[in-house]
Parts: sequence; structure tokens; C-alpha cells
Amino acid sequence: MMAERQTRTAPPRGELARDVAMGHYVSWRAGGRAERLYTPVDLADLCAFLATVPACEPIYFIGLGSNLLVRDGGLKGTAICLHGVVNRIQLETAGDMARAGQGVIYAEAGVASPKLARFAANHDLVGAEFLAGIPGAVGGAMAMNAGCHGHETWDHVAQTLTVNRHGELHRRGPGEFAIGYRHVEPDSPRDEWFAAAWFRFERGDGQASRREITRLLEQRIASQPLQLPNAGSVFRNPPGDFAARLIESCALKGVRIGGAQVSEKHANFIVNRGGASAADIENLIDQVELTVAEKTGIRLQREVRIIGEK
Repeated sequence: MMAERQTRTAPPRGELARDVAMGHYVSWRAGGRAERLYTPVDLADLCAFLATVPACEPIYFIGLGSNLLVRDGGLKGTAICLHGVVNRIQLETAGDMARAGQGVIYAEAGVASPKLARFAANHDLVGAEFLAGIPGAVGGAMAMNAGCHGHETWDHVAQTLTVNRHGELHRRGPGEFAIGYRHVEPDSPRDEWFAAAWFRFERGDGQASRREITRLLEQRIASQPLQLPNAGSVFRNPPGDFAARLIESCALKGVRIGGAQVSEKHANFIVNRGGASAADIENLIDQVELTVAEKTGIRLQREVRIIGEK
């Protein structure tokens, strides 16, 4: 492990806003307000800002907000928006992480996962195609080991870059984390977040990779309710089964609470039909979870993260 200390010669340069409606920052388009929201200029600015946040203040990192629900009572503390700002991506041409027949890409936490997939294909690297189907950013994909089509984010992680509350960066290898299905934990307690990662992919046919990305995106459009605000899959698939099949088997498709509805197109999606509150969405999640447990004996595990005050 190596710490990389940032120089504090200049104050933070990003934008700090107060009393911000978080519905604008999450894909469900619902939820409460954050006391403070900071948008850094770049990774160095993020480090500078973190060094100014009181040790007792809660911090929440927001990427594309595609796996997140902020309760109607809002967030006490500071939310930090990374998408589109902490977003450097580059091909690494030197260093000991690259291996024969492989290439390494450095991507920061605010890079959208589909952008990483396209970047890899454009540099004749294959294996990243599944990332095009993940509607989130690299930081979130790292934090939950996001995946689809039989592939997972951490299958390709060579090294990570984390940042702590003091704004210090640390390089950490996969061996320093316990990694499972939609689950990642450090091997020891650390108050750190993923700031970037180095991903390793095989060299291959970039044109074929781009065709596969197009196919996967077309498949996603055909099978998911993308025309309405949603947060992707609400529940993890239980071992040997699919959450969507279980939900549909309980006749829950189309069930509504307020403006929230179990999608009629894909049962593992909850959509905002218009005017849904965070409470509508959370109550519907609770109802689905309870009904499936009562009728099938299987307790679904949530894939979405719910934060904030009720």
C-alpha cells in the first residue's frame, strides 16, 4: 500500500451548494434535500475539499445516482458529486500492471461505466463490453462489484486508488478487499472511498467488441423500462434463481404505491410513474420484499442503496 499526499497550498476550487434537491442527482428523480453538495473540479480538488470537512460530518459520494434513493427527510452532511468531473480515463502504456497480451486502463470514479466499455473497445481491448449495460459510474461499480451478463467489475481490477477523509490517496490491490456477488468490503476497517482504478483487459478485436456493445445496449432497451425514471435492478438475484421471476410469480407486476410502480416490463425494476416520493418507492420495495418472502420463503436482498432521514 502506498499513500499519496496531496499538497494543500490552495483552497478547494469546486462549487459548494446548500439545501440541494437530490431528486435532480438520482435516476429515480425523487427524494429529499442535502444540507450541502460539493462538485469538485478534479481529483486533486476532491482531496483538497475532503481535508476541510469536519471529522464528524457525514459524507456521501454520488456518481450517476443510478443505484441510490435519498429519503424524503434528506441528507445531513455533505454529498459529493463525482460524475463528469472526477472523470479522467487513459490507457496506461508503462508500469508493472500490464502483461503480455493485455492492456491497462486508468479510470476515475466519475467515469460512466459505458464510457469505460467504449474506451476499451476503441483501444482494441476486449472483455469490458458488459460494462455498457451498467447504468452507473466506476466508483459505484467498484463499491458494489456491479455486473451483468455473467461478468463482474472486479474480474478486471488490477489496482485501486482510494481516498480518505483527510484527502489522502492510497493505492490498494484486490487482495485488500473481500469481494463477492454485489458486495465489496475492505479487509480491515477503513474510512475510505474509491477514487479510481486500473482495469486490465485482454487485447483483441475492437470492432467485434463495439458490435457486442451495440447488441447489449439494444437488448437492454428492449427488456428494461428505460423510458421511466428507475434505479436499475432493485434486488440481487438469489442463488440459482432470478429476482424478477420471483417477483412476477407473486403477481406483483404493475403494483403501485403512490407514483411508484413495479414495472410491467421488468419485475425487478421499480419506476417513477410521475410524482413518486422516496417514501412511495421505499414502501413499495418493502412490500415486494415481504410478499416474496411470505409466498416463496426467499428473502430478497436489496441491490439499491437507501440513505437519509425518513
